[in-house]
Amino acid sequence: MTAPTTSRTTAASAERSSEPKARFSDLFAAEWIKLWSLRSTLWAFAGTVAVILTITIVGAVADTQHYSSSDAAGKAYFRMFGAVGDSFPTGDATMLIVGAGAIGAITVLGEYTTGMIRTTFTAVPARRSAMAAKVAVVVAATTALGVVAALLSFGAAQGILSGQGAAVGFGHHNVVRLLAASAALAPVSALVGMGLATLIRHSVLTIVVTIALLFVIPSVLNARSHSSASILHMTILQAWRRIGYDQATTAMWPWTVGGACIVLAVWALVAAALAVLTPSHRDQ
Repeated sequence: MTAPTTSRTTAASAERSSEPKARFSDLFAAEWIKLWSLRSTLWAFAGTVAVILTITIVGAVADTQHYSSSDAAGKAYFRMFGAVGDSFPTGDATMLIVGAGAIGAITVLGEYTTGMIRTTFTAVPARRSAMAAKVAVVVAATTALGVVAALLSFGAAQGILSGQGAAVGFGHHNVVRLLAASAALAPVSALVGMGLATLIRHSVLTIVVTIALLFVIPSVLNARSHSSASILHMTILQAWRRIGYDQATTAMWPWTVGGACIVLAVWALVAAALAVLTPSHRDQ
């Protein structure tokens, strides 16, 4: 009995080794189909954009009312700075960060909680390749989410402000930089959610930690001391503010746009590394 069993095992192993390895494009396509086959994905993307547009519209309508009652100096100041801020306000950035972070976490947690991750790693024993494909899909999808959200928010705000003659275009001071920084928030936040989900593997705890890192900590910190300002500069939300808006010249501990870009890049790279490398060193 031992010899035939051993022979069959050897033959099966040889057959598997002779099969061509899955190309990264195949893995990417499989993960893309897997992502969009879930209804929750569409609802998460649509819900995030809907809330962002609501925040934008409410803020722009309120500002048009203030604008109409302002003096000439106030109107000039608003056209220079306020109209740009209405294109993608802090509330939008917060919602995009939380929404994209949750989307990134769910793409990993969905497979771990249902046990589908075992099927994935059985079909693709090269775990790093499988997770790299998942990372690439999430980055592509959430980058599209960020671009769409930023452009729709800009269009909605400027459409409302145009009724008062206060709208600005893409050539206005800081508009393109703000929209680019806003679009980048989505993939960076999604990667953070993925990395934490791969590390923690517990739905509630992952969501709590993700929201704490991306939203709560930046909200409670201030720049009144050097240590607090330094920590604040290392957060994603503050990096977005620095890239998208001109920093006040009165800031005691200013930060550079280049430094803020590095902060976003480090968050993204560390999170992606966690998502790709962690499964190789842990069981499902």
